[in-house]
Amino acid sequence: MTFFNFLFKNTNLECPRCLGKGFVDHEDIKRLNRQLKWAPGPCAYCDASGKVTEELLSKVAVDTSYLTIDLPEYEIEKIKNGDEETIKKGKLQELFIDNLIKYIEDQYLLNNMDANSIADLYLSTEEENAVFSVEKENLLQYIHKIIELKKSQPE
Repeated sequence: MTFFNFLFKNTNLECPRCLGKGFVDHEDIKRLNRQLKWAPGPCAYCDASGKVTEELLSKVAVDTSYLTIDLPEYEIEKIKNGDEETIKKGKLQELFIDNLIKYIEDQYLLNNMDANSIADLYLSTEEENAVFSVEKENLLQYIHKIIELKKSQPE
């Protein structure tokens, strides 16, 4: 890529994640079906600028769950540059979250368990050196979000 191509590459495309706002809100999260996986905040996809390049659009899916603003900058860059190991780690984290959501839903819907009971059961089975460990208070908050979302969905 020449120096002028680099300077003038198309960065005027509206970010499809935040719709050009630079901020991902609840509507964006719902539109991209990332409830329980994202929280509102600055957009990691466009680095809160509202603009993206065609190159980014071709490399990274807009709804990539693990591309979030709470990651260290070097991790975000690795994802955007297609680093295979970082992407694999992100996909494992996404799989963990998907399985955790399913586990909580099953305990709530099938076994009629409340949030505290689900948290205690989950934590009693979590290995001490688990890759994705969870603190009880954070887990309880997350369980409550999952239960509220389930209650609000039509049957």
